[in-house]
Amino acid sequence: MRTFRSWALPAGAFVIGLLCLFLGLLPWANFSELARRTIPILLFVLAMTVITELADDAGLFRVLTSRLARWTGGREGRGRVLALWLVVVLLATLSTVFLSLDTTAVLVTPVVVLLALHARIAPLPFALTTVWLANTASLLLPVSNLTNLLAQHALDVTPWQFLGLLWAPALLGIALPVLFVWLLFRYKLDGKFSAPNLETAPDRRLLILCAVVVTLLLPALISGIPVEYPALLAAGVLLLAFVVRRRETLRWRILPAKPLLLTMGLFLVVETLQVHGLPMLLSGVAGRGEGLFNLLQLSVVGAGTANLANNLPAYLALEPTAQSPLRLAALLIGVNLGPLVTPWASLATLLWHERLKALGVSVPWFRFAILGLILAVVLLPLSVLALWLSAGLPG
Repeated sequence: MRTFRSWALPAGAFVIGLLCLFLGLLPWANFSELARRTIPILLFVLAMTVITELADDAGLFRVLTSRLARWTGGREGRGRVLALWLVVVLLATLSTVFLSLDTTAVLVTPVVVLLALHARIAPLPFALTTVWLANTASLLLPVSNLTNLLAQHALDVTPWQFLGLLWAPALLGIALPVLFVWLLFRYKLDGKFSAPNLETAPDRRLLILCAVVVTLLLPALISGIPVEYPALLAAGVLLLAFVVRRRETLRWRILPAKPLLLTMGLFLVVETLQVHGLPMLLSGVAGRGEGLFNLLQLSVVGAGTANLANNLPAYLALEPTAQSPLRLAALLIGVNLGPLVTPWASLATLLWHERLKALGVSVPWFRFAILGLILAVVLLPLSVLALWLSAGLPG
């Protein structure tokens, strides 16, 4: 029954999308253009999921986190909890920026929460830090979020040009959630800990290969080459290595079937709605223009739509109302930094919660929603202001 429920939403969304196509609600010309834009992105998601799953299976993330904990002083039992938390901040940020928010939710969450539990530290600050940064740190580079890749295609810019447009709100998206967690949990982050040994590397050669592949992949993702190419190459190298050395660990579970089905279904459904007048409906509430208030209006509408539905369909639905680079950046602020209230606002949040349940850690949704709402109310206006000021535009 649990398996059926977990497949119901992605399979249902995909079937509805196919029905829209085959019943003629979505014209084939629109479908062809949608496929041209989204197939490279879906291939990137597929490849990155395979890479991160295999790297995790080789023990790369556990070894990295365990050693970072020791470097903070935990080996001698004199480690500072605050220093360990800052290591988690760094790990979650780097993972999100270079490997995507879903990678952080799926792989970093269990590592840092287990680290906290084994070190006998309250896990809630570590868990919230991970999920908030998985969402809010995903504004910096195109590879950080699926919405960014869609926006990069629409803007036709390099990763460095994308960074040049969004660097100011992206930095706030990292700094403010970190400050908020510290203010909320500063007393729990005080004290000392002893670092547990989480290093498990059954095959040292595979571990080293994964480390090398991931290290080489990171600069390739921001080189300007279409990101699906280096990602597919890296995934192919690791798959071949596992076929040779640990074939028994290769299972269909490493393929992101549910996220891909859900994503493809949402693409098809939202494109159908676009054909039938959704942009006209949304243009009235999303506003127009590049003044500070206009940008904030679009960002808030994006955040609200993401929390009502999901950040991906929110972006697709509102993209036609963002007809300039600055307005598109404001929309990304809304759909990337805003999905902090409802559990379904981003796929990363749902994946994060599933991992917490598996670890026996409970975060009540009401408390999650209230804290996320407070953070979003502060974060969105300041981030839009940072975007407006960095662009140097008049009000």
